[in-house]
Amino acid sequence: MHLWHLFLRRCCCCCHSQTQDEEGQPSKRKKSSTKSEHELPKLPKLPRAGQTNTGYDSDYDGNAEIIRVIKNNRMKEEEPTRNNAQTVTSQPSRHKESRDNLNKLPQLPRVGQTNNGYVSDDDGNAETFRVKYKNMVIEEEPTRRNAQIDTSQLSKPKDSRDNLNKLIKPQSSRKLFQELIANTDFSRVDTYVINAGKELKRKKIYSVETIAQTIINGTTNDLERLRAVWIWLCDNIEYDVEGFLGVTKKLYSPDDVIRTGKAVCSGYAGVCLQLCNVVGIECREVNGYGKGVGYEPGQKCQGTNHAWNAVNLEGHWHLLDSCWGAGNCDMSQRVFNKCYNEFYFLTDPEEFINDHYPAEEKWQLLERPVNLKEFEKKVTKSAQFYRLGLTLIHPKQCSLDTENGEATISMGLSEPANFTYTISQCNGSKKTELSKSRGLLTITKSSMKLRVIPPTAGSFEVELFARAAGVTGSYSHLCSFLLKCAKPKPFEDLPENPSLCWGISPDGYARGLRSCEYGGEVIELRSGRFELVLQTARPLRVICSLSHKDLDGTLATRCVASQAEAEKLTCSVLCPYTGYYTLSVYVRDYESGNGNHESAASFLLHCTSNPVNLNELFPPDLSNKCGPGLTTTEAGLSQFSHTGAIVTAQQGKCNITFQNQQDISLHAVLSKEQCKLSTYPLSRYSFVNYDGSMVTISIALPEPGSYLLRLFGNSTHLCDFIIQNSSDISCPPFPCTYSSWEKGGVLLEPQSGLLEPLSWVRIRVKVAGVYSVHAKAEETVDLELNNRKEWEGKVFTGKAAQVQLMVRENENSVQRMVLMYFDVLKPQK
Repeated sequence: MHLWHLFLRRCCCCCHSQTQDEEGQPSKRKKSSTKSEHELPKLPKLPRAGQTNTGYDSDYDGNAEIIRVIKNNRMKEEEPTRNNAQTVTSQPSRHKESRDNLNKLPQLPRVGQTNNGYVSDDDGNAETFRVKYKNMVIEEEPTRRNAQIDTSQLSKPKDSRDNLNKLIKPQSSRKLFQELIANTDFSRVDTYVINAGKELKRKKIYSVETIAQTIINGTTNDLERLRAVWIWLCDNIEYDVEGFLGVTKKLYSPDDVIRTGKAVCSGYAGVCLQLCNVVGIECREVNGYGKGVGYEPGQKCQGTNHAWNAVNLEGHWHLLDSCWGAGNCDMSQRVFNKCYNEFYFLTDPEEFINDHYPAEEKWQLLERPVNLKEFEKKVTKSAQFYRLGLTLIHPKQCSLDTENGEATISMGLSEPANFTYTISQCNGSKKTELSKSRGLLTITKSSMKLRVIPPTAGSFEVELFARAAGVTGSYSHLCSFLLKCAKPKPFEDLPENPSLCWGISPDGYARGLRSCEYGGEVIELRSGRFELVLQTARPLRVICSLSHKDLDGTLATRCVASQAEAEKLTCSVLCPYTGYYTLSVYVRDYESGNGNHESAASFLLHCTSNPVNLNELFPPDLSNKCGPGLTTTEAGLSQFSHTGAIVTAQQGKCNITFQNQQDISLHAVLSKEQCKLSTYPLSRYSFVNYDGSMVTISIALPEPGSYLLRLFGNSTHLCDFIIQNSSDISCPPFPCTYSSWEKGGVLLEPQSGLLEPLSWVRIRVKVAGVYSVHAKAEETVDLELNNRKEWEGKVFTGKAAQVQLMVRENENSVQRMVLMYFDVLKPQK
């Protein structure tokens, strides 16, 4: 396979043994007493802190290739996508106190590593674009042919330390780094150096001496001078892809590198060394092994294949890699992507050692040096890993074995983040990506855990990707592991998870979810009924959906009922089959009008026994306003006798009561998918009584099954109740009411809407604010008002078809208004 068809995670370069003195140290450079071959360009001096930048404003167009000022103290990195899309991610935690007002630099993975992660659509779906380099690490030529430098023109380093045995090791490199850059604003230096570099290139000035003296113009200390060197290298030198692939001759000498603007890693390191020598900063070129091109977790490291630099600032040594800081290479396209990576500027040794192993142990700069075997076992963590403030909990090494057919990878989080992963089966150099159902990803506010369950015995590569919570776009590569499975466990494939992780997602917390009894583990169910309660930080609207391999879309809508209250969301679930289900939760703010619901959580349910019958599913056309909640509260309804969405009828009957403090007009509608036994419309099987502010909805059902009771207020849909009836008792219908009854009244007797013929019937009713009440059958009877303010009396049904209950509103009313009627059964022959 041709190298340019391969996608590199990081581009490694050759190791070069530079000219050394008798003690094995880099030769000392003597400062030239002659004038440079080029006249120094007349560039304005670097403005001091507090002064206005008077650099090359006319040349500075603010494009992405320019390093811009970061005013919010966060250095963010953008990962490239296959379509050259870029995503801003979080700043490294180790730079949080050190990057006030830094220039924004477009950041991408290290040289040789394009985005080997995911591209997400707005809906959160992720698509993998990975082309990995599968060959062994290719080393560049260990020598620079014909690349000798005239060292007489270079300045002698200030405070040079020729004996590296006297190397000063920092007591705490992280603390030292923070102290070193405390209160340092690099924005002036960065902007000036970029503009100065453009002017030098325009004037075709390639002298190391001239460039060095120009870019440090106006700097005040060694740290600013080193920053100038670093920024100039990252902004002006591109990785020599064709040289690395052997298409053209590799460029090593500073003159060739500066003239062409191209270099392999040793070229970067060499130019950095010469520039530092000129500006008076003690610098070493360090050769060693870099986990880059073709590196696989656990791979043996042989020889040297990379070069970087060590610099001495204020008596302490620090590490930097301008090659990996400048950008990345996409070998499938044979191009270099110029994209800045701040992570490799003065990287802490504890982090640098994960992917850089120097040939000389002392350049690890660690109190306890790492041997080669330890280095080979180390997990290679990307810059994104540190930017997100992650810590690796398990495993501590890059290779792991399954236990009982599965393995676990876990990390600690300092800030919320979203994760995803790939699992690939390794067969020699060939890798086959498996379904994500072979992994169980769980994310909390403080941790991430991935359970991997391989389908067969063998070797597998597990790759993890992440991005900051609340950020859209691509996921950046974090680290990789080699998983070996001796014996797989029997395991049913899990359903696909649209949220990638199980439980409440990091974005779910940001979208208003607060807590839940269940985490991301499998929720085992011993029956087909389940209720999920999610606590919320603010009022939310909710939509829940359920999926199963045997469940079609129509039935799935009848398996979930969602209820939204002020401080919690409740999802009632019915499982008609055994097996695994995905329960997805989507939310949006209650006050957001008609905005889209966004994914907030996913739960993995496993129903092992007692699934519900298909005729027990929820009624069709169920809304997401089930049970009393935000809409009923907003309408002024309160004190519901049934606070949940599901009401169970006893012997076919039930009553739902609540307070109607705002005296809104109410209307209830009862429905069922199919009603076989009743000869009357279902509207006759619900009856509403109005006793002041107290409202009672009485239900009497004609047959078993699930019913939908829909409640309206002032013609607006308020909520749905699910009435579940398992009784075979067939209840008679209620009287048929008219809209005039909704003004207020209580029917005390008779409750049934069916009356016997040729019989006397006692009628007792409460109707407020009327002059008189009458019952009409074959004759009209005036009801009397008793001391309990009830209208009562008896009426003879005779052979009438109906008995009507009527009122006169006042003394002068001529017409009588019908409130309801009762049906009179036909006489038996």
